[in-house]
Amino acid sequence: MKTLVIVESPTKAKTIAKFLGKDYKVLSSFGHVRDLPKSKIGVDVDHNFEPTYQIPTKAKKQVADLKKIAKEVDEVILATDEDREGEAIAWHLAEVLKLKADETKRIVFHEITKNAIEEALAHPRRLDQHLVDAQQTRRILDRLVGYELSPFLWQKVRRGLSAGRVQSVAMRLIVERERERRAFNVEEYWSVDAEFEKDQMLFPGKLISIGEEKIEKLGIKSGEQAQKLVEDLTGAEATITNIEKKQVSKAPPKPYTTSSLQIDANNKLGFSAKQTMTLAQKLYETGRITYMRTDSLNLAEKFLTEAQDYIKQEYGANYATGAVHYVTNKKGAQEAHEAIRPTEVTSHPSSLKGVLESGEWRLYDLIWRRTVASQLPSAKLDRISVDVQAKQYVFRANGSSVAFDGFTKIYQATKEKFLPELALNDKVDTKSIVPNQHFTEPPARYSDATLVKSLEEYGIGRPSTYAPTIGTIIDRGYVDRDDQKKLFPTDIAFIVNDLLVEHFQNIVDFAFTAQLEKTLDEIAEGTIEWVPMLEAFYRPFHQNLVDKTKQLDRGDIMPDRVLGKDPATGMDIILRNGRFGSFVQIGEYSEEDKDAGKPKPKSASLLKDMNAESATLQDALNCLQFPKTLGTDEKGEPLVVAVGRFGPYVRCGEVSASLGVDLSPVTIDLETAKRLITEATERKAKQATPIAELGEDPVSHGAITVRHGRYGPYVTDGTTNMSIKKAIDPTTVTREQAIELLAAKREAPPSRFKKTPTKKKRS
Repeated sequence: MKTLVIVESPTKAKTIAKFLGKDYKVLSSFGHVRDLPKSKIGVDVDHNFEPTYQIPTKAKKQVADLKKIAKEVDEVILATDEDREGEAIAWHLAEVLKLKADETKRIVFHEITKNAIEEALAHPRRLDQHLVDAQQTRRILDRLVGYELSPFLWQKVRRGLSAGRVQSVAMRLIVERERERRAFNVEEYWSVDAEFEKDQMLFPGKLISIGEEKIEKLGIKSGEQAQKLVEDLTGAEATITNIEKKQVSKAPPKPYTTSSLQIDANNKLGFSAKQTMTLAQKLYETGRITYMRTDSLNLAEKFLTEAQDYIKQEYGANYATGAVHYVTNKKGAQEAHEAIRPTEVTSHPSSLKGVLESGEWRLYDLIWRRTVASQLPSAKLDRISVDVQAKQYVFRANGSSVAFDGFTKIYQATKEKFLPELALNDKVDTKSIVPNQHFTEPPARYSDATLVKSLEEYGIGRPSTYAPTIGTIIDRGYVDRDDQKKLFPTDIAFIVNDLLVEHFQNIVDFAFTAQLEKTLDEIAEGTIEWVPMLEAFYRPFHQNLVDKTKQLDRGDIMPDRVLGKDPATGMDIILRNGRFGSFVQIGEYSEEDKDAGKPKPKSASLLKDMNAESATLQDALNCLQFPKTLGTDEKGEPLVVAVGRFGPYVRCGEVSASLGVDLSPVTIDLETAKRLITEATERKAKQATPIAELGEDPVSHGAITVRHGRYGPYVTDGTTNMSIKKAIDPTTVTREQAIELLAAKREAPPSRFKKTPTKKKRS
């Protein structure tokens, strides 16, 4: 008897095949085998929202192969992922392979190990239609919003825009945070900090009160006020007036869910949500960790037993104090099976160093430590708080030491801060008292971690949606990353967000979106029907869209704003929003002017750090001054700074150089511009001179050369280029090696990564 097992990915198929015998054939569907059509809405809104599914072009060959093999075997088992998405893929496979629903075997497993696979095969089940309905409802819901609202945005705002049920809420959070930051008034405040000494040991103290008044209440608003306090303290005797000691317990962390993993990986490793999920997927499919899309904190009893045995053996009996069980309190947790954990507790990260790719290893190390730490006892810390009084001024010094490291033995070790041995009424030497200036800071921009946390707190999205949501709002041009990889909205995000908030409130309402998520959970649980839910959402949404299409025009949504008069011409400088973003323009320009052949008025895109909401007349003048001649080089050639399609740059003759992210076209000086041109000239000359000439390529008959490139040395025949690995000295590359490199490049499949279209900018 021959059995076909179908999973989603080739990597997963390869891992599972290792555990099964010759009677099993394991193949991959390469993801979804059917979806709604790209060219039309694909949902019949007048007949129970019946979807029309198509097999995408990229899936047709694989579907044909699966159909052929399915006919040759005795049994087909669907082994796609255990969440709603996986259930839907299994259902679509059953449909295209024409498998009988009441006979189709479905298996699920939380980890790809021999025991898990054998257990799943021993207990197959039928397809869960409720889970399929929930996924299908989400897909239809998102299609209705996207396909109806996006064309409205194209017509009223700009082509290429999109709106989505979850992405628009995420965008709103980021827009509102940015407005909080812009409205924030920075205030100055001061602290007075001291350094004391006892028994040749220095320790810091912070001024906390003056007499009976706390500094938090009094506030030190200016440097003069702080300096007066310092002067009043000069020469004052310092005495210990209070000592408090206590032991505190620090509980171990909970195991990872999808969101907490994304948050921690972002905070600790700098990974984006998308990067984290891509790496976690690889670890899951190669059998290293359990399934990575989960809301659950539960850990399998078998793993808990093995973890306690491992902890006792590696760290001692005082660390193996019994299994810790965690309960998932989150209502509606849809993947409530297990938390994310290593499949084998004995597989220490050190044993996989060099086996796993760097990013995979770092994520695995994080998961392993967090999971094992969750089964270790609490850490116990001895904390001491000491008050040092000089005159009526009281300083606070804090110290801590580890009484028992507990879980911190492997996870987030606590730093000890020692104080000298101190007793009440002890005199201590004052080594320094200094005033320190501070400024209040606006709310921080969202990182991937804080945005995921906020979405989760609102009840918006589910484990599988966080990373794609962030990726979508970036890809759509609504959000960008700053130098610290934090998320900030573009000008168009403000416009679209305000439009949605004012005219399509439900689409960006936090409570409404969260309620939709709960409704999808109820569909998955089989407590409500999916068609009435879609009916209740769609009819009012569609009617409102029809009404707004008639009522609103572009001028209502993006009105022009006069910033002031141009000093040179006396004409208005107008801020406008166009196809490629916000720009400023000198004077009006009508269709009549265009028909009459009048030249277009001068215009310029806003510079990188400017935004349409707060742009001033001076900002506009700064934008309109380009191209600007800074001076001349040694040969008398004019050196010009300009802003082009790819950002600001300097140009001198035939040579140009980008200003990069650190330099501004407004403030760049002549000497810096000369340096950039000199570096660009040297770089150009270096790239023009080959490192080596290796003769003719036998395939293309082009001349093989080794050259310096923008991203390092490479070999080329004039048509095909192939990078040379860093470990290889480019001067030692032989003709035979070069031919092999070029042949490998020609045979390699095209990159699966599409180039992001460059946004056009006004000159």
